[in-house]
Amino acid sequence: MERYVRFCDCNNKISYGLVNGDKVTELIGTEFPYFRPSGIEHDLSAVKLLFPCTPTKAVCVGLNYKDTILEPGAEWPVEPLLFIKPSTSLLGPGESIIKWAMTKDLASEAELAIVIGKKAHLVAENVAHEYIWGYTIANDVTAKDLQKVDGLWARSKSFDSFLPLGPWITCGIDAHNLTINSFVNGQQKQKGTTADLIFGIEYLVSYISHITTLLPGDVILTGTPGGYGTSLDVNDKVEIEIAEIGKLTNHCKGSSESWNLAT
Repeated sequence: MERYVRFCDCNNKISYGLVNGDKVTELIGTEFPYFRPSGIEHDLSAVKLLFPCTPTKAVCVGLNYKDTILEPGAEWPVEPLLFIKPSTSLLGPGESIIKWAMTKDLASEAELAIVIGKKAHLVAENVAHEYIWGYTIANDVTAKDLQKVDGLWARSKSFDSFLPLGPWITCGIDAHNLTINSFVNGQQKQKGTTADLIFGIEYLVSYISHITTLLPGDVILTGTPGGYGTSLDVNDKVEIEIAEIGKLTNHCKGSSESWNLAT
């Protein structure tokens, strides 16, 4: 098992690294699988972990767990229900989710994220694993009130800070039966397992690659277990744990800006 991080050191230099215990070995290169060790080591506690990859897009899957309780009038999808989060919604471990003035009802959704390792276009399901770099933890933050008003999901999912990701990319694990738990202020809100995915990991990589080309560093959010997530308010601490990967922690803070288009 390997854990890749993207980090900022004391000189504000951003690099990729490999975690080994309480150390990080700095890597030369900007793209997996072409990294090579630099010979430079840092204390893990002395660096700032950033979101672990720089996707051009995050392709997300809705209603993808067997334990999801459908809202009135909703039906199970016969094909993956997809939406995209922009790269500007990315947020690193320990950084603050912003409750923007436009929304009054914020939700946190714990998800396993697939990280793509090489360009994937028209990939067959039986070789899809060859295109996966590894896995990380994602929080699909959603403005639930805007989602209900719009019907479409773009606005409610796309705000800055609405995609916490990290703390690292774990590879060399079997991700088909991992427990997922989420906590808000220490109280458990979600519990599930990736064994309950309706559309599985390799199927999603293959299916999505037949729609849009997946590039190295792109991520696929596989859906959230146990319903639609939980409410999140200002000053809340949200923690998402996935077995064999780790824990992603963020806090929520209010926006300093009012909701007003006037200059």
